[in-house]
Amino acid sequence: MTANKKTAIVVAPGRGTYGKGELGSIARLHGARFADLIADFDAQRRARGQPTVSELDGADRFSVATHMRGDVAAPLIYAATLLDWLSIDRERYDVVAALGNSMGWYSALAIGGAVSVADGFRIANAMGLNSQAHGPGGQILLQIVDADWRPVPGLRDTLLALAAAIDARPGHALALSIDLAGMLVFAGNEEGLAALLAEAPPTPGRDPLRLAGHGPFHTPLMAGSAERARAELPAALFGRPALPLVDGRGHIWRCFSADPAMLWDYSFGHQILAPYDFALSVQVAVKEYAPDVIILPGPGDTLGGAIAQALIGIGWQGLTSKAAFAQRQASDPILLAMGRAEQRALVAG
Repeated sequence: MTANKKTAIVVAPGRGTYGKGELGSIARLHGARFADLIADFDAQRRARGQPTVSELDGADRFSVATHMRGDVAAPLIYAATLLDWLSIDRERYDVVAALGNSMGWYSALAIGGAVSVADGFRIANAMGLNSQAHGPGGQILLQIVDADWRPVPGLRDTLLALAAAIDARPGHALALSIDLAGMLVFAGNEEGLAALLAEAPPTPGRDPLRLAGHGPFHTPLMAGSAERARAELPAALFGRPALPLVDGRGHIWRCFSADPAMLWDYSFGHQILAPYDFALSVQVAVKEYAPDVIILPGPGDTLGGAIAQALIGIGWQGLTSKAAFAQRQASDPILLAMGRAEQRALVAG
């Protein structure tokens, strides 16, 4: 490693990150350099009778009804993330581990070399379609930190207890879906979601938000998605990762000891049907690998707040508040979001 080379962990974003501002970004940022890879992604979509990545990214305008749908959002996000990953300047950064948020786990599998980039697209594309195989329901996002990103005392425990009580009612299904440190995502059926909206205590910052186009991810209501994934995506796609991978339980899949069959089983079982603790995965990764920086590939940069809040949650390198994080970013950035032009310039080769 050269004297000025920095260590980094890479965090792959999940659903909801390819928005209006990202339309056209795949072609603009990567069309010349990675034309062959984009053509492969397009060919995979075309073979399934689906609109290609190039067609979707090149649309005249962003359509919530189209671009936020699982079978469209997933391949666009995967393509943007992996092409950003391949753009990282390896003369400046030594990547020591990878992780992702929710759907970003499938991107992390390819970043870490547990599956090929082409097979990673196959997985993300299939899971975008499979994610729509579920019963009625969805996700609701609730904020649990104040304006300076400090936890509101007791709010997390209150919401978790309320969710458990609602879930115990006949005809109601509700559970924690994703822990985003400063925000909790709950998922359930319509009865469970309605009860949560009606009974949740006041939360800071924002009103509870129903996530458009999202199913009851990371709950048993996604059993149909898991069954389809196991039937369509064989364990033979998986190998041992070339980089350590930190999953949604905070478990580390190490390069020489990871069992590919168990990795397949986790990816299409627990990862789909049980809560995804993104905050814990970030905290485990930084404590285990002590990176100089955290690189957040595109699309977008919306996951940056959750990463920062996860670091604040353990006081990483003295980060105890939003103000402290902002001060650190201004002087010696620890989080480099490739969706931000000025930070991308520090990362991309």
